[in-house]
Amino acid sequence: MHRQGNNIALRLRELIFDLQDFYLLSYKGSAGIISKPFYLKDTIEQMDYAGAGSFPIVVLISLFTGMALSLQISAELSNLGLKMYTGKIVGIAIIRELGPVVTAVVYAGRVGSGIASELGSMVLGHQVDTLRVFGVDPTKKLVTPRIVTALLMLPVLTVIGDAVSLMGGYFIAVNVANQSGTFYWSAIRAVLNFENVLTGIVKPFVFGFLIATICCFMGLSTQGGAVGMRQSTTRAVVYSMIFIVITDFVLTRTLLYVLGLSI
Repeated sequence: MHRQGNNIALRLRELIFDLQDFYLLSYKGSAGIISKPFYLKDTIEQMDYAGAGSFPIVVLISLFTGMALSLQISAELSNLGLKMYTGKIVGIAIIRELGPVVTAVVYAGRVGSGIASELGSMVLGHQVDTLRVFGVDPTKKLVTPRIVTALLMLPVLTVIGDAVSLMGGYFIAVNVANQSGTFYWSAIRAVLNFENVLTGIVKPFVFGFLIATICCFMGLSTQGGAVGMRQSTTRAVVYSMIFIVITDFVLTRTLLYVLGLSI
């Protein structure tokens, strides 16, 4: 019993230290955005990898997400004689919730895992220590460009994903559910108001920051060779997805209250 108590206390202590290191890394990485030197080349390389590289998979997943959502909603509303509301429901669901969350999950799975594995291999190969020897701040060099990339690329990918999802919903609504395309786009324009657009734009910035900082922290915390790198990469993706879902709920509840849309 005494040994079990010691193990719990040890794990709690490690958790507190890890949280301290994570917050410090997040702060230093964010502060590096407005302080010199600016590693513009590294940032552009990361933007190309995260943005252009993720574009095809975001488009593909968003397209079928919009089509599946429109198909399900049309089928249910047809039974109630309310099929004309398909466009409105699809628009709200995609702009507020599915678009930001699905794109963030894709970003975490593709880009986040790449960040963790890349930084983990640099730690194991002592490249991070080499940067310190040459007087280069590893946080400024490695973390800040990835935070900037996530803050810029994830909102852009989310907007693109939303547009593709709405196009997929339109295809199903018109060609499968036999609805009016004009009425569908009229409903979409109606839901593109300030409240919905703000909700759909704020979330990607928060998700991007969380994904970048979590994956960078996990990558730079890698220990134990190949097994350790596998564990850190897995944790980076899993923790990112968990915090995306939790933060989505918190942001949704907060924004509904701030915008006066609470239930």
